[in-house]
Amino acid sequence: MLILSRKVDESIIIGDNIEVSIIDIKGDQVKLGITAPKDVKVYRLEVYRSIQEENRNAARLKPDQIPLLDSMLEGQREEDLAPKDGETPNSDQGSDKDSL
Repeated sequence: MLILSRKVDESIIIGDNIEVSIIDIKGDQVKLGITAPKDVKVYRLEVYRSIQEENRNAARLKPDQIPLLDSMLEGQREEDLAPKDGETPNSDQGSDKDSL
C-alpha cells in the first residue's frame, strides 16, 4: 500500500485520468473529491462490499426459486403499468388532437 500525506486543496493522480483531491479535513474525517472518467466506477468500500455480497447471493439462486422470482417481477411489472390515482389509462385510439 502506498501511503501519501496531503493537505487541503492538494491532490494525487492515479494513472492518467483519475484525480483525488483533499477537499476538507475536520477532526478524523477527510472529504475527498474524485475526478474520473464516467466509465470508472467509484464506490465507498462498504458499498462496494455490499454490492459484491448481493451479486454473490443472486448467483446462488436455485433453479426452483426462478418461478418465484419471475412471479415477483411480473407483479412489479403490473404495478408499473397500472394507472396511478387520478390518471387515466393510455388509449390506442389517440387523443382529440390526432383527430383534427
